[in-house]
This record gives sequence, structure tokens and C-alpha cells, in this order.
Amino acid sequence: MAHRLNTNKQFMVGNGILAFAVIFVVVIFVYMSMRLQSTKQAERHFIETYTINLTRGFTGDSLSLFVNDSLIMNKRVTEEPFTVEVGRFAEQSALMIVNNLTDEMSTFDLSEKGGTYRFEKDTDGVKQLSR
Repeated sequence: MAHRLNTNKQFMVGNGILAFAVIFVVVIFVYMSMRLQSTKQAERHFIETYTINLTRGFTGDSLSLFVNDSLIMNKRVTEEPFTVEVGRFAEQSALMIVNNLTDEMSTFDLSEKGGTYRFEKDTDGVKQLSR
């Protein structure tokens, strides 16, 4: 009887060692893939640019323009049309136009292909014009 229990014990110890080995190999491969992905991400450069035109209704307003969480411009618009050109620096981008006096914010999605975006302001708020 003791011999049979000893065999079962050896079998369970072997299974435990095998399970830890499999977990160890999985952790190594996950670590290697994360490390490779971070080096690829750091080397990524985008050639697309966004041209933002504030065409009408912004004269005299103090505005802040953000692309994602980066401040692009923070000043008073003195003449129209006002144009800002920004290079793409992320996979997905959104433009936020913030009126500094009233803290009103308007958000617009930007294409992954870059392009020219025109905006006007009226009594209803900031609107994107067709391309």
C-alpha cells in the first residue's frame, strides 16, 4: 500500500513542477512581447499633419487648442482666418477647442490620415465645416 501512495506522490510532484515550468515559460514570452512592443512604439513616427482653420466668429476670443492632452495654442485670436498646423503624434487624435473666458469646450475627432479642418463659431457654439 505504501508503495502505491509513494507513486501518486511522485506523480503529483512531477505535475506541480511541470505546471510551474509552463507558467514560467508563459511569463517569459509575455515579457519579451511587451518589451518588443514598447521598442516598436518608441520608434513610431507619423508623417501626417493636421491643419486647423478657425474661419469665422473667433475674433477677440481667448482660446486654447488641445490635441489629445497636449496644449497646441493658448492665446487671443486677433484676426481671421487663423491657421494652426500640427503634426500627428498618436494613433488616435481628438481636437479640443476651449474658450478660456467661459470654459466652454468643443471636441472633434481627427482622422488618422491627417487633413484640413475648418471651424466656425456662432450662437450655437463651435461647428466643424465640411471638407
